[in-house]
Amino acid sequence: MKENIKKTILSHSDGLFLEFRLATEKDLPGLEWEGEYKHFRRLYHETYLRTLSGSTLMWIATDPNKKVIGQVFIQLDSANTSLADGSSRAYLFGFRVREVFRSQGIGSQMMEFVEEDLIKRGYKILCLNVARDNPRAFDLYRRLGYKFVGPDPGVWSYQDDQGKWHYMEEPAWRLEKHLK
Repeated sequence: MKENIKKTILSHSDGLFLEFRLATEKDLPGLEWEGEYKHFRRLYHETYLRTLSGSTLMWIATDPNKKVIGQVFIQLDSANTSLADGSSRAYLFGFRVREVFRSQGIGSQMMEFVEEDLIKRGYKILCLNVARDNPRAFDLYRRLGYKFVGPDPGVWSYQDDQGKWHYMEEPAWRLEKHLK
């Protein structure tokens, strides 16, 4: 059974109260953002199934109307222990905030909340890859205390909502943070 961990925060610029919590199966369609990310439908479902085994966490931020406005996906355990080892090292593999809510501190608050949760779970290091062509995200992570580790080829694949496989190559930078 999943924990019912959540936090309500106030969005600074518009005064909205937002809720951060673990995603449920009912939240999966909301991750598609009105079709913009429909092609990730299978990926979201597979990720959710991994939450049931305890190897992954899917955090979401919702607005007062329960609309998903942000998401953070954390892998706790991996065959690649340099990413996640199931006990002290976790890997952030998905992080997104709707464009209209960016630059309001929501992403920073989401990251702080996720880091606090990982610390409570005993994790000491959070690592992530940030696309080399995304300097805004790179700057955000650096402001949050993430340190540059090295380059990553950023090769991954997924099966879209139509069953077609896509092979991605998104050169990235590997960053890590030692959690307190």
